[in-house]
Order: sequence, then C-alpha cells, then structure tokens
Amino acid sequence: MKLKFSSALVAGAIVTLAALSLTACAAGGTAGSTAGSTNGASTADDSLTKVQKAGTLTVGTEGTYRPFSFHENGSGDITGYDVDVVKAVAAKLGVSATFQETQWDGIFAGLEAGRFDAIANQVSITPERTAKYVFSTPYTYSTGVIVVKADNTSITSFDSLSGKTTAQSLTSNWNTLATQSGANVQAVEGWAQSVALVEQGRVDATINDNLTFLDYKKNNDASGLKVAATTTDKSESALAFAGGSTALATAVDAALADLAADGTLTSISEKYFGADVSK
Repeated sequence: MKLKFSSALVAGAIVTLAALSLTACAAGGTAGSTAGSTNGASTADDSLTKVQKAGTLTVGTEGTYRPFSFHENGSGDITGYDVDVVKAVAAKLGVSATFQETQWDGIFAGLEAGRFDAIANQVSITPERTAKYVFSTPYTYSTGVIVVKADNTSITSFDSLSGKTTAQSLTSNWNTLATQSGANVQAVEGWAQSVALVEQGRVDATINDNLTFLDYKKNNDASGLKVAATTTDKSESALAFAGGSTALATAVDAALADLAADGTLTSISEKYFGADVSK
C-alpha cells in the first residue's frame, strides 16, 4: 500500500529547502548548471577544454548500484542506466567515456580532488549540493519509497518512522529524509546492504529510490518486502561537476537535449525500467 507524504513533513521540508535555496543563490549560480567557487577566487573555466584535449570524459560511479551502475554477475564491463547515459553523452561530445569506481561515501571527495570530471550515480539535485557543485539538467525523475518487511504493520507513513531504525548511506538525500522523519539511522555503504538488513529484520526499514526497488523486485525474490509509503514529490538526478565547471556542464546539457530529442534517453530508460524515467 502506498501512502502519501505527510503534510506536516512536507511543509517543514519546504521551509528548510527555501532557506537553503536562498543561501545557494547568495553564493551565485545559474539555472540548470549551478557554478560554485571553492575559494572565492575567480579562475578560468577550462573544464570542457581539458576533456576535449584528453579525448575522455572520466566519470566517478559506484559500480555496485544496480540498475544504474553495476557489473553483470559481479564481473565483466561496467553497465547500467547511468553508464549508458554517460556513454551516449560522451559520444555527443566527441570523446570516450571512462569510469572510475568509487564508494558513494567518498565520491564527492574524489570529484573535488580532480580524480574524475563528473559523477554519474543518480546524484539528486539538492540546495546543499548546488551551493558547492555544478549540475547538468536532470536525466532521471523518480519518487522515494519506504521499504519494509511484508509483515510490518507499524510503518505506514514517513511520520511513523519516528523512533524506528532505517539503514541509509550517510551522505545520501535519503538519509536526510530519514533523519527529518525522526528515524534512527544505521550507516551502510549502499542499497544492497540496506535491503539485506531489512530482510534480516536487523533494521525496520530503508528509504530509497523507487526505481531501485522495482529493479530489485524484477531480479530477486522480494516477496518478503513491501513499500510502506511513497513521497509525493519527485527527485531529479543529474551529472555532478566540480564547482566552476560551467563550460563542461553546458556542453553536457546540450548533449542531453539532443539525446532526449532523438529518443535515445527514452530507449535507455525502457531498456532498464520498461518506462521512460528521463522526463
């Protein structure tokens, strides 16, 4: 049974996000691709030129986040929805795509250190992130869901998470939502670990992207799990770039627009989800 996000929590979230958005705007930026400076100094933006000269768009991704970034049967070349989108974007830019696999909790540090040009790992656009990083236009839209054991009757809404234990990656937006809902959070590295803890009864629930849960159901026996509640708002996921990388982000935006117009994004979406999740 899917229940709606509580009006009280939504109202609180709107106030919080509005305040954070004002902070982000004060730091500067543009719609679609928000630029930030890490030291307040103005520097030349050579982000696109560097990629073109290298002939490669290097992208940080987990490699363990099915169906977005993973290895089939744990081996072979990296594949997934985000991987296919990046490869298509790179082709539009006239370069190849290279992937550096990194655990989620260290992925933004890797971006800031210059280990890769962008992150493609279903990164949700949030006010906190837009204050530090540059984002492309979104290429995925989805809702969040609370996943619990099938026999759980105590969790029926986000409000009812108060005092319960959820398994979340500490740097994800789902962790923020769990905390705002009053849950006690047990830190995990990603979805696979969190859903295992729910199935084992070691935590009460996990909050994650509905697309991740649908893919899990398609490839595993999920009869012991159910969705207890879903958010009314949709999240928007995009490629993330280091602060100041507006030139590269603008070029990627143009590539994504072309891929949407020619049906490539729709085709990739249907390949992994059976529906168009790119709009």
